[in-house]
Amino acid sequence: MATRKKVDFEASLKELEAIVESLEDGNPGLEQSLKSFEKGVKITKDCQKELEKAKQRVEIISGEGDEFTTDDFDTGETE
Repeated sequence: MATRKKVDFEASLKELEAIVESLEDGNPGLEQSLKSFEKGVKITKDCQKELEKAKQRVEIISGEGDEFTTDDFDTGETE
């Protein structure tokens, strides 16, 4: 069974920024640009998933009632 690697959100954003800057500068050739773009799309999707998980946690924590719980929260990670 494969385990999912936890995304370091801040590091992923920095990597995405570097990819965007590189593509905007026009330095890489076409093949490298396509590889960078593909990697950027993957990073973006991973970051979106992390943001969705954070949103779910905030909704659970700020939910109704006096008792705070994260029992129903599914991180989507496998052990």
